Amino acid sequence: MKIILNEDIKSLGHKDDVVTVKSGYGRNFLIPTGKAKLATESAMKMLAEDIRQRAFKVEKIRKDAEELCAKLNGMNITIEAKAGASGKIFGSVTTLQIANAIKEKGFDVDRRKIAVDDIKNIGTYTADLNLTKEVKAEITIEVVAAAN
Repeated sequence: MKIILNEDIKSLGHKDDVVTVKSGYGRNFLIPTGKAKLATESAMKMLAEDIRQRAFKVEKIRKDAEELCAKLNGMNITIEAKAGASGKIFGSVTTLQIANAIKEKGFDVDRRKIAVDDIKNIGTYTADLNLTKEVKAEITIEVVAAAN
């Protein structure tokens, strides 16, 4: 029995793969639970169209991410934080603070796409912005003591 997977199944394949399974497994488990659908002629045509449209969307997202990466790469941002005399800041600098500082420069980056080590002291740090799987940018963060 040929089926089209609706989601990734560890031992079987990835989403939109056409696989052959035993008819009992497909008819009694995969199809009723919505994990797969029967690979009919019309379903195969719909799958081909979906894959074609998804490739177009992914290409557009990748181009937009590359343009943003070119603008963000090497950007310097400054974040003020309350600090003690030894240079240790109270608390830490979060990805939300970094995202807000980037937003002030005119770029919108989701805070979940920012990867940075713990920032607990005054100094200069680098952060990676994972815009897509393939496109990554690197920015410099300078943490300074806030004026009291």
